[in-house]
Amino acid sequence: MTASESYPVSVKGVLIHDGCVLLLLNERDEWDLPGGRPDPGEDRRAALVREVREETGLAVEVGALVDEHLFEVLPQRFVRIVAYGCTLGTEGTIALSPEHREACWVELTALGERISGRLLPAGYLGAIRQAACQPSSP
Repeated sequence: MTASESYPVSVKGVLIHDGCVLLLLNERDEWDLPGGRPDPGEDRRAALVREVREETGLAVEVGALVDEHLFEVLPQRFVRIVAYGCTLGTEGTIALSPEHREACWVELTALGERISGRLLPAGYLGAIRQAACQPSSP
């Protein structure tokens, strides 16, 4: 087991639709990608479909792995982020869960380290840029 494999895993979806990516505002006042931790024994892609539905009410199709990196959530507390490109399974209205305070679709051309004055962690920005370069079909 490598050092990075010893950290808890969080699967994240880079959901791009009509030239925009879906971002969620978390309790740390940072932009986040939808997703979360797989249940024990749960397939990562299945976990991502479940987590996106729980957090946003949206159905997604999970595509290619676009990024893996360690993220320091809190000082000295790391999580291994595993990000996949996603497409909408069916269009719908976002039904935000209590885990997040806000959801917004951000144009890919408007992405940066800060969006509306709030931090978009560098690892997520990199994953979004990687996903934007991928073919659109999952």
